[in-house]
Amino acid sequence: MYGKRKLTTVFAVAAFSLSLALAACGSETMNTPAAQPTGVPTSMPTAVPTTMPSGTTSPGMGGMFGAGCGTLPKDPANPGSPQMMAQQPIATAAAGNPQLATLTAAVQQAGLADQLNSAEAVTIFAPVNEAFAKIPKEQLDQVLANPEQLKKILTYHVVGQKIDPAKLAATFQTLEGQDITVTGSGQDFKVNDTATIVCGNIPTKNGTVYLIDGVLMPPS
Repeated sequence: MYGKRKLTTVFAVAAFSLSLALAACGSETMNTPAAQPTGVPTSMPTAVPTTMPSGTTSPGMGGMFGAGCGTLPKDPANPGSPQMMAQQPIATAAAGNPQLATLTAAVQQAGLADQLNSAEAVTIFAPVNEAFAKIPKEQLDQVLANPEQLKKILTYHVVGQKIDPAKLAATFQTLEGQDITVTGSGQDFKVNDTATIVCGNIPTKNGTVYLIDGVLMPPS
């Protein structure tokens, strides 16, 4: 389990790495493979499609949506690609996604990986690296110093069911116990009026991922 100093370093490196990648690549897909999670297959089953979803499929038709989907790896054998994530439980899938390095470190710090991977059906509103970089240092330090608070914040991003885009605009109870509310339509959605969904409806073996650009804070 990461200590406070080590996790703070992970947060800083992840946010800085993401900013360099965005500056260098613009809207192009990130092609550098992330570290291969233990137990993740190195090749894709033949039944998995080898083409990258466009990221513009309309909600309700079973596809991903959002401009941020274009930054996912295109190589179907690359950890973090939609094809690879679809074959993995949700925490393992997130660990292979380069945009979720900071979230993955936080999940490990809070000891939630096994719980998420073993859940029958979950949806996670997953803050990208940039979202964590927005948190003021003083507030971040307080969270890192309190594992229970960190777990509370992370479980506030998880709903105990798979949420289809057609039913996304609604209020949901989180694993933390309090509700979050998603508003919007088409391909434009916000969570709690604070975080925008930048890539939605990414399938995993036991759940669905919606990438968001902000960290959600429980009301109390």
